[in-house]
Amino acid sequence: MRIARFSHNGEVSYGLVLGADEAAAETPGSAAVPATANGAGTANGAGTAAVSDSQPGPSDPDPLGHGGGQLMIAQLAGHPFGGREEDIKLTGIRFALADVRLLAPILPSKVICIGKNYADHAREMGGEPPEEPVIFLKPSTAVCGPGDPIVRPSQISERTDYEGELAVVIGRLCRQVPADRVDEVIFGYTCANDVTARDLQARDGQWTRAKGFDTFCPLGPWIETDVDPADLALTTRLNGEIKQDSRTSLLLHDVRSLIMFVSQVMTLLPGDVLLTGTPAGIGPMDKGDQVSVTIEGIGTLSNLVTDRD
Repeated sequence: MRIARFSHNGEVSYGLVLGADEAAAETPGSAAVPATANGAGTANGAGTAAVSDSQPGPSDPDPLGHGGGQLMIAQLAGHPFGGREEDIKLTGIRFALADVRLLAPILPSKVICIGKNYADHAREMGGEPPEEPVIFLKPSTAVCGPGDPIVRPSQISERTDYEGELAVVIGRLCRQVPADRVDEVIFGYTCANDVTARDLQARDGQWTRAKGFDTFCPLGPWIETDVDPADLALTTRLNGEIKQDSRTSLLLHDVRSLIMFVSQVMTLLPGDVLLTGTPAGIGPMDKGDQVSVTIEGIGTLSNLVTDRD
């Protein structure tokens, strides 16, 4: 199931992304949205942002390989994080995907990131793979959506890099998650770009500033709830040219072990996002470039690069 957050005529909603066959089968009423637990902390949901319906910059017109114009969005009443499953229903209203603006699929309380989680990337950064996961955070203000511009801080930094990654979306409040309960806390998966001011990362010796600028965490195009993350193809393209080409089976620490590890450190809230690391092939982006992260079974996240005024 693909769950998108979108804007239509200034109204922000969640919806199910449907192909032609799926759209014909869906009827108003209860929607089979994955259950999430009640508890402290919920993700920002429908009605939390005022946005334009115009899509800024080019985006992938066919993120799942369907024919143009076949994808629809079936609007949901409410939002699927931190509430009761029975309250999430289809409204009966549908839109063509081309007629809405896709937004970041979630506005998390925090973005937890894992560094050097592919051996080839650790070595291209000049070191050996770490024995334990390396955790860092991005602020929630770094999140942007598909089609949104990545804004380089060109007056401060001389090099801004792409880093395509698989992102995990947490579905319920949890802490100290044991191995046999990890699946219960995962809502779904999406594509991410861990944008990094590489020269600032080297200069500072820690990564908060380099990773934390506004727009430095594109997410999207939606959340896929029915995919096995164990062995997915991950490809990053810059202006159509493949720069990163790997598989999630090469993660040093897989999704299950990462959630166990991170939840020993901090409480995870509904809608929190975990970035699992980037493979080798990182590189700089220039103004006017388009970077696209494609993950098998999920879709494509595309963003245009611009400079801060």
